[in-house]
Amino acid sequence: MRRLLRTSLLLSTPLLTEPPDMKIIYLHQYFTTPSMHGGTRSYELARRLVGMGHEVHMVTSDTQPVGGAKRWRETNESGINVHWLPVPYSNSMNYADRMRAFSRFAFNAAHRAMRLEGDVVFATSTPLTIAVPGIAASRWNRSPMVFEVRDLWPAIPIAIGALKSPPAILAAQLLERAAYAGAAHIVALSPGMKAGVEAAGVSPEKITVIPNLCDPEQFQVPASAGAEFRQRYPWLGDRPMVLYAGTLGLVNGVDYLIRVAADMLTRDPEVRFVIMGHGREESTLHALADLLGVRNRNLFFLPSVPKVEMPAVLSAATLATSLFTDVPGMQDNSANKFFDALAASRPLALNYGGWQAELVEREQFGLCLPPKDTAAAAAMLASRIRDSNWLAQAGERAGQLGRERFSADTAACKLVEVLQRAVGRA
Repeated sequence: MRRLLRTSLLLSTPLLTEPPDMKIIYLHQYFTTPSMHGGTRSYELARRLVGMGHEVHMVTSDTQPVGGAKRWRETNESGINVHWLPVPYSNSMNYADRMRAFSRFAFNAAHRAMRLEGDVVFATSTPLTIAVPGIAASRWNRSPMVFEVRDLWPAIPIAIGALKSPPAILAAQLLERAAYAGAAHIVALSPGMKAGVEAAGVSPEKITVIPNLCDPEQFQVPASAGAEFRQRYPWLGDRPMVLYAGTLGLVNGVDYLIRVAADMLTRDPEVRFVIMGHGREESTLHALADLLGVRNRNLFFLPSVPKVEMPAVLSAATLATSLFTDVPGMQDNSANKFFDALAASRPLALNYGGWQAELVEREQFGLCLPPKDTAAAAAMLASRIRDSNWLAQAGERAGQLGRERFSADTAACKLVEVLQRAVGRA
């Protein structure tokens, strides 16, 4: 615990002069660094654990291997020992190919994690199959496993129809129960996820909520960064910009924003909607935008960018969005894009209920759009998108909330306490 009090170490990677407090085997199939595309929760937590004096081994996959590589490779990322297994994967894969990717990684990661012999195993979903190497390494090395629930799998895939086969559903439910039973402790990313885990029969005392996190220092960039982004696109200029930056998957429901843009043409045609990302629904979204007559008129598609470039993109945005399709369980999410908006001090609009909507309404840093009425949503956006006073106040509240409630430093301190308690009980 002595290192936990050295807050100056949180953002550094020291050369250790004494043995590490814990050797942590961190399992995350889709770990990313800021130079890559995607969320960086695991990177931010792991580098802070290193800064506190712990040895961290990240076991992950290389989803875009170069030259047909098939063997493990190792790198050091900000002090994190990262073990990469080449397993091609993309959001556009069909269900069978995804299952093969999940299974291949689970089998090989189990062998790798067992050989690393850590004091504690920290396995973070999704996919739920990450529990397989987590349980294997925990039992083989007689070390506790802490399991992190990022989404309520398999409830979400079942709700959206991605998981239909009764045998597959049963297998997923059994794996979920095994993950919870095999964990010394469980970390949930939202109160709703905690309730979902409790509903599976887990004691509340076994669950700690550590929401997704912000890193405000990385997102507070000069206004010139946003101005430079805007200058690249003549269609943007100094017009209001509504941003969606994230995965274009089935659960994300980004068609909602396209329908809002279509209605906005009759209200304020100068407002620009920007959809930045990729995923299996990309071609469907392009076709819808063409059908509604908004593509390259007031709505524009841009490719996704590495996380390190997102601060400039959000600096250019007038308002950020977090979207999900209207199915049970999605209101319990803890989306990266929500917390990136807080880190960047940007007003936020979302189209789902739950704890994040309650937070928006209570703290007054954005808009809660009706999920089934895009015309009403467009009207709400039109009433605020040019209100400079409201935008400034909402952005200031968002930034303050990110710093005070959801900082990466706070999340890392809570996580290390959970891991140390698990090791102590073991």
